[in-house]
Amino acid sequence: MTLPKPTLEDIEIHLLLEGVYQYYGYDFRNYALSSLKRRIQGFMELEGLANVSALQERLLHNRAYLERFLLALTVNVTSMFRDPSFYHAFRNQVIPFLQTYPFIRIWHAGCSTGEEVYSMAILLQEEGLYHRCRIYATDTNEKVLQNAKSGIFSLKLMQEYTQLYLKAGGKKSFSEYYTAAYDNAIFRASLRENVVFAQHNLATDSSFNEFNVILCRNVLIYFNQVLQKRVHELFYNSLGTFGILGLGRQESIRFTPYEQYYEEIVKGEKLYKKIAGS
Repeated sequence: MTLPKPTLEDIEIHLLLEGVYQYYGYDFRNYALSSLKRRIQGFMELEGLANVSALQERLLHNRAYLERFLLALTVNVTSMFRDPSFYHAFRNQVIPFLQTYPFIRIWHAGCSTGEEVYSMAILLQEEGLYHRCRIYATDTNEKVLQNAKSGIFSLKLMQEYTQLYLKAGGKKSFSEYYTAAYDNAIFRASLRENVVFAQHNLATDSSFNEFNVILCRNVLIYFNQVLQKRVHELFYNSLGTFGILGLGRQESIRFTPYEQYYEEIVKGEKLYKKIAGS
């Protein structure tokens, strides 16, 4: 079968991504091309650039321009207790298992602006486990990590987040976890006492610990098959035996080389346990 000839824009995007990787070390070369093209095109429209080559010239000669480009390229759509049934399943099926461990290491890969990190911290506090947990919250983008570390979110979102929290099996009044200040909700400092926020690039960086839980939700959908395979290998090698892997609603371990080494904990919730002896 003859592959379609790449368009001029496809060639320009390939050269742009290769240049960003070679010069800055950020690797977007194996991100899904269709969604990547949309984000690049949207960024060029905002910047008033005629073509990708003009973007490349500006980007490679002006490092300050890089931060705006990275924010446009990385997807930071998230919320607290996103997909509440996932947290409900985690609370009921995973927490009893984690209670058997004296110390728990959790890696939240691709944490974005941190809403889901705080969600998990709240859940662990309510289940009496947070004091013996260490959460490693990582993302490739330093700017969103700074936002995550601040623990400050829009007050306008709290009504929506309260409903999601209750659907996720929340046990308290959600307002206990934050202080309202002007238009912001400032979350309790105790929720990040055991959180380490750090930069980590799933496309290029290696494992840095052995974990009991790895959460990477709604990130893999933006990667092509080559990068998805790399990340699944990274997660598999980073999980201890009986470790828990949590993925997003549209993601799966099916058709990966590691499918046989996991068992599904809760059908449909994308929670998997690494099987003993694998």
